[in-house]
Amino acid sequence: MARVSPGVEEALENVNEVSRGKLDLSWMNSNPSGWGVKATPRDERGLCLEDINRVGRYGEVPERGGKHGSMAPRGSNVPDDLPALGCYDIDDKSTVWAENVAHLYDEAVARQWSSARDIPWDQLTPQPEDLEKAMCQVCTNLAEIEFIAGDMPAKWMWRINHDFHEVKLFLASQIFDEARHMEVFRKRALANGGGLLRSSKSSEEGLRLIIEAPNFTVGSALMHILGEGFVLTLFRNGEMFSLTPVEKKIFRLCMQDEARHVAYGTMHLKYFLEKHPERESEIHDILQRGEEATFNLNQTRDTIEARAILAGGGIEHIDEGFKKMRFLFKKQITEYLHRLKMAGIDRADRLAIPTELPT
Repeated sequence: MARVSPGVEEALENVNEVSRGKLDLSWMNSNPSGWGVKATPRDERGLCLEDINRVGRYGEVPERGGKHGSMAPRGSNVPDDLPALGCYDIDDKSTVWAENVAHLYDEAVARQWSSARDIPWDQLTPQPEDLEKAMCQVCTNLAEIEFIAGDMPAKWMWRINHDFHEVKLFLASQIFDEARHMEVFRKRALANGGGLLRSSKSSEEGLRLIIEAPNFTVGSALMHILGEGFVLTLFRNGEMFSLTPVEKKIFRLCMQDEARHVAYGTMHLKYFLEKHPERESEIHDILQRGEEATFNLNQTRDTIEARAILAGGGIEHIDEGFKKMRFLFKKQITEYLHRLKMAGIDRADRLAIPTELPT
């Protein structure tokens, strides 16, 4: 065997000593205050994250993450010589926390679905060319949006201190949700003899604002409340755009995922503003830019024409489709402003975009 490093030599010595019966066992008494804690399931859902957070000190989330900056799980014994990794620098609880985050993670785990098995692809039927092309354009646009909705939490998750593991777990579930959404909209575009159509310059410019946000809270407000909030309203009204049971099921399943993401973002902003009321103006400023970008993104010719054709039932009924689009937009604005009020911020008189589309 080649000459081994000092670290390997130390590890081999540990193995030799244990095999000879020379035991240390100090680890057994390293965390006496954490011993004897028992978590039990509250109901038929099984042992959930919320359940283990209700016992002993393991559910106590510090206002600041552990100074050690290591991967040590919250509540474990952290030796003085444990090295800090230097990357877990988001260690202020208020910058990531939401009081509902453990519950949302438990729900996310329980409600995972498969785009391969849970969508009734056998019920997809041939459609008139204008309707099929409109659906393919909508799916192209949504697949583009879903990519950024996964990339944004991935950008920040690895930097979050492990003492806030509930947030990291939830964001991991969101990344998987968004991957599945991108996958299912891509599949729908390709599954009925159509294909992907046109990407959008406005989409790229609007989504760039999210991925280039200067901090997690700003990125969350832009994406979870504004961007995904508008998409959630769209999915809730998916019946308006559905051609077959396939689209109805897609919109319904995506809706339940988006509702979790929006709920997290709303409650995170609420928690953040309660801790940092002096930063409300910063949130107003970024939301103004986000509103303008979201409006431009959703009102491109490609987007509004395709959605109006679907909503009306064909090009010949596009006027009726535009009426439905105006109704949908007004609902998006109303629900967006309501979520902001829940978070403790009022933009009714500061909205940077119209509250209604022109007639």
